[in-house]
Amino acid sequence: MSAVLAAEAASASKPQASSIAVVLLGTGVVGGAFLKLLNTPAAASIRLVGAANSRRQQTQAEHLADRALRDKLKTHGDVRNDASLLGALDANDAPVKVIIDATASGALAQCHADWLARGYHVVTANKSLAGGDLPGWRALQAALAKGGRYGDSATVGAGLPVISTLRRLRQCGDALLTLEGVFSGSLSYLFNQYDGSQPFSALLRRARELGYTEPDPRSDLSGEDVARKLLILARCAGFALRPDEVEVESLVPESLRGVDVETFLSRLEELDEPLATRFAEAKARGGALRFLARLNQRGRARVGLVEVPANHPATRLYGTDNQFALSTTRYNTQPLVIQGPGAGPEVTAQALLGDVLALA
Repeated sequence: MSAVLAAEAASASKPQASSIAVVLLGTGVVGGAFLKLLNTPAAASIRLVGAANSRRQQTQAEHLADRALRDKLKTHGDVRNDASLLGALDANDAPVKVIIDATASGALAQCHADWLARGYHVVTANKSLAGGDLPGWRALQAALAKGGRYGDSATVGAGLPVISTLRRLRQCGDALLTLEGVFSGSLSYLFNQYDGSQPFSALLRRARELGYTEPDPRSDLSGEDVARKLLILARCAGFALRPDEVEVESLVPESLRGVDVETFLSRLEELDEPLATRFAEAKARGGALRFLARLNQRGRARVGLVEVPANHPATRLYGTDNQFALSTTRYNTQPLVIQGPGAGPEVTAQALLGDVLALA
């Protein structure tokens, strides 16, 4: 090895100074995966100065360094107090200060614009603001115009480079013509597996056991989560859509929408007959069923179950794959397709880490 290469290797092996201070809000599945990444060399420049779940928090350095932090926060720690968490961030001398929102809390998302206005950067997997009501999204854009940075790669596709690609295309003067794809890992799995050999309810129970759905699968089956993702992408592409401008087809029968979770889970068989009928009709025509999100150049947006031909790109997905097909003024002969695992705590946490590191 040359002296230059040896010097570079030695330099790379030295721990970096902590140039980024972070507070982590949410230590659930994604937040827990992020905490594990903080113990890897890739996160050497990051210092965790506060962490909180919905009830408790920790700001003491020795406890934050504990690899069992997530589990201990369930029973130990101070009462959650966001002011003291931000105080811990302010007290740190790192030049870059970041609040990470790894929750799905709508109330917490409403704080993002304020945090940005106060000089913090925000990195999030929370779709509630960017994919919520239009005034909230506009408040976010106004705050960003004043200098804050917003890391939102984890909000769509678990970090697949779809948001960054859309923004880059637009910055280059390209324009989105159509967007189509499978935006839900759980719904991708369900309809990749559903072949009529078993009831949909049995497959749904299996998906829930594997952790592919939310604890209440209606969060997935309602299509609302996919609609939020479509709103985020549409807005990145320049369409200032309201939530009520997205047509959403729910797979949850009206009779099951207002019941509690346990009752819903006990009555899953009520999903079977309508879906079996649609599957049989599609199969008879040589097609398949996929839960697709679609946007056209006039801003018409729809989310729902679609019969597609056997050669449709969405029929070639595996597991929990997401797929985003973008047709633009420059990618107009053949769409630009982004595809890969669109669910999972590890890849989502990696998207959060990537956005944090990009701030340095």
